[in-house]
Amino acid sequence: MNIVLITGGPSSEREVSVSSSKSILKALEESGHNVTLIDPVNGNELISREEIFKNSVRKESPGFEELEKLKLDSNRKILECINSDIFDNKDIVFLGVHGKFGEDGKLQNLLELRGVNYTGSGVFASALAMDKDISKVILEHSGVKTPEWITIKDRNFSDFETLGKEINTSLGFPCVVKPNDEGSTVGLTIVQPDAEDIFLQRSVELAFKYSDKVIIEKYIKGRELTVPVIGDEAYPVIEIRPKDGFYDYEHKYTKGMTDYFCPADLPAALEDLAKEKALTAHKAVGCSVYSRIDFMLDEKNELYCLEVNTLPGMTDTSLVPKSALAKGVNFTQLIEKIIQLSLKK
Repeated sequence: MNIVLITGGPSSEREVSVSSSKSILKALEESGHNVTLIDPVNGNELISREEIFKNSVRKESPGFEELEKLKLDSNRKILECINSDIFDNKDIVFLGVHGKFGEDGKLQNLLELRGVNYTGSGVFASALAMDKDISKVILEHSGVKTPEWITIKDRNFSDFETLGKEINTSLGFPCVVKPNDEGSTVGLTIVQPDAEDIFLQRSVELAFKYSDKVIIEKYIKGRELTVPVIGDEAYPVIEIRPKDGFYDYEHKYTKGMTDYFCPADLPAALEDLAKEKALTAHKAVGCSVYSRIDFMLDEKNELYCLEVNTLPGMTDTSLVPKSALAKGVNFTQLIEKIIQLSLKK
């Protein structure tokens, strides 16, 4: 098939997108596909195979100022790219992008207007899953537990003394402060019980740099689990254990900093429950083709859904490929399965 592979993009996860796309490109080539590689921020300029393999993922996500400049410089170029003849006579677009623009429905909307097939979920499901506040409401309504939360929509919010008291009463400390629509733990802070109001304030201000809405969420102590969903099937559960600290950007994308156990060491009933809740979350948000559902399993063996990822990572350390391999599906087969499912949606 003739396939366009989209990488990079203007989000805080652009370098992770490049890393995912390297693995995807290899798999597509192994399957004999004819691949055209593009980064929309470069307009209608193609990327050579050699060029993408020069890049490596940094241990920290790009800073806010760097991202703002990238967005300003790339808006017109993105439209030029999508409107170019690059997409003529192509069978499908494989989305190797993560984060805003790639996962929030914007890119999907542009591709639908352009009249081309693409991998993964559609416009509405992508936008819904990216909005943590709204998706948490949907999850709760569908019978999938999610940590209690407070939402702040006012960028000029300043009453952090009252906020601290409200958190202490309704959520408790520690709590998690994060942007409403970011991934890879970008802009996320864990606020400890002994933190002063100024630390809470700085955590909220950091999250607002990346989003127009901030989520303050109850911290769930326990085991971190994730369940990929491919088609209509939940794949083996993975347990994630960072060797120190928590599963942040550095631990996610640096080899050797996190241990993964797949299938996770769980009682059969609990494993079945995790898969059941993953499928429920996937369908509730309206996902199609594939997703990855992240959970925390607390000390009482209660499952809490953290989020639904519509374009999960495909790097060397990514979770969906690990789970697929445990099921006997290698990476090249996984990529081919995603393409076939996407063409049927």
